[in-house]
Amino acid sequence: MWQRNQTYLADFILEGLFDDSLTHLFLFSLTMVVFLIAVSGNSLTILLICADPRLHTPMYFLLSQLSLMDLMHISTTIPKMATNYLSGEKSISFVGCAAQHFLYLSLGGAECLLLALMSYDRYVAICHPLRYSVLMNKKVGLMMAAMSWLGASVNSLLHTVTLMHFPFCGARKIHHFYCEFPAVLKLVCGDISFYENAVYVSSIILVLLPILLVSTSYAFILHSVIHMHSAGSKRNAFATCSSHLTVVSLWFGGGIFAYMRPRSQHTPLQDKVGSVVYSIITPTLNPLIYTLRNKDVAKALRKVLRRDIITQ
Repeated sequence: MWQRNQTYLADFILEGLFDDSLTHLFLFSLTMVVFLIAVSGNSLTILLICADPRLHTPMYFLLSQLSLMDLMHISTTIPKMATNYLSGEKSISFVGCAAQHFLYLSLGGAECLLLALMSYDRYVAICHPLRYSVLMNKKVGLMMAAMSWLGASVNSLLHTVTLMHFPFCGARKIHHFYCEFPAVLKLVCGDISFYENAVYVSSIILVLLPILLVSTSYAFILHSVIHMHSAGSKRNAFATCSSHLTVVSLWFGGGIFAYMRPRSQHTPLQDKVGSVVYSIITPTLNPLIYTLRNKDVAKALRKVLRRDIITQ
């Protein structure tokens, strides 16, 4: 019995993202630079929103939650990949793999839900500006964030417990640089057809339904913008939505490419590239998009920089 438990809880082997060649050493260094940019950018966004009273609104509270999710998401996978690469080891414990799987799946699902709810915020701001303070107050913002975190965490917990309960075959080698769901699922022995159907249903809830909500919100926004008489009002409306729409396109586009293609089109290399875009590039670009294209956040950043210069 003890020997069987040891086998059940045996370590997994992560294939990794890079080898020992000079080209891959350069790519590893580039990845770490991108990682540092992502950590700095998302941390800065959170600090700016917390520090500037003018940004204490539901819209910027949701943006701070988005940055927190991106920060945690990229910190879930890259440090372990870097540690394994630098140490020459490729193992990850059973518990470590389960924890990594739970965290990245929770954060990915939470971001899908949050981006959908943020589109509702933009809909209210443009289509019902006079009622914005009533329809989108601090309590509603807190409820939206709580729904995103809680809903995605419950979904991820169910999937993680179920997946890690299956028996695993062979050498337990995961052809990826972290415990990604499809890569771990390939190691399972036995019939998993029922579980795959459950995954399909949850994917519809966490990906397709948010996309539908975002599309519906922006359809109403576009209808309102078309009927605006002032060119300035139209420009302000597009400026208000452009950052969010860009982030939505990057996030859902990367997620669909990584996880919703037909299985026959999947290769280990394509899966790794898709995951790099989904889990590294997008969290890096999100704070840059919001900081550079959002006047209020950019103004808060300039204010902090001026204060530091004067202090010096």
